[in-house]
Amino acid sequence: LPCTHAHVKKHGHYSTIMFKKFNPSEDVSGFNQAKSSVVRGIKARLVEQYPPLGEYIDDIIPKKEPVNIMKCHERIELVVVKSELLFFKQRDGPYIPTLRLLHKYPTILPQLQVDKGAIKFILSGANIMCPGLTSPGARMETPVSDNTVVAIMAEGKEHALCIGITKLSTEDITRINKGVGVETVHYLCDGLWLMKDAHR
Repeated sequence: LPCTHAHVKKHGHYSTIMFKKFNPSEDVSGFNQAKSSVVRGIKARLVEQYPPLGEYIDDIIPKKEPVNIMKCHERIELVVVKSELLFFKQRDGPYIPTLRLLHKYPTILPQLQVDKGAIKFILSGANIMCPGLTSPGARMETPVSDNTVVAIMAEGKEHALCIGITKLSTEDITRINKGVGVETVHYLCDGLWLMKDAHR
């Protein structure tokens, strides 16, 4: 149901395509181990935002494993366990899984599928236009509201190529069928994907 999906707060500025030109050597400003109370809070918030994570959360963030917080440009924070980049958030926005984590646990986000023609644009960092989600080859089987974190699948591809935030509900994407339907925040081969792992 739409109400179980993670939503972005509508107030304040939320920078999209935040990793398009991400350079770890220049854009990382801090790397610190989180206190156990902070880790408990992060895990609780993740399960609240993404209920399907509940059965996996202790595998993703083991109870006795140190959790590090990597602070980056534009007030972005990354959650790191055993050098693996797991989630990121900007300011007081929601935690968003990395694509590498999503590929391991593909059911944690609702999925929308674009047609083949949209793939090359998404992989260059473009937002997803409504017609790319409504044309033959595209699918929106899971109804979601606006400001929802979603996985973007592609016609003929097995794994998600992008994570985005809906600008419109799936109902309005179909009805209006023009303009931006989903804002891209993380995509294959962007700076975060190329970073792969993190070290102090």
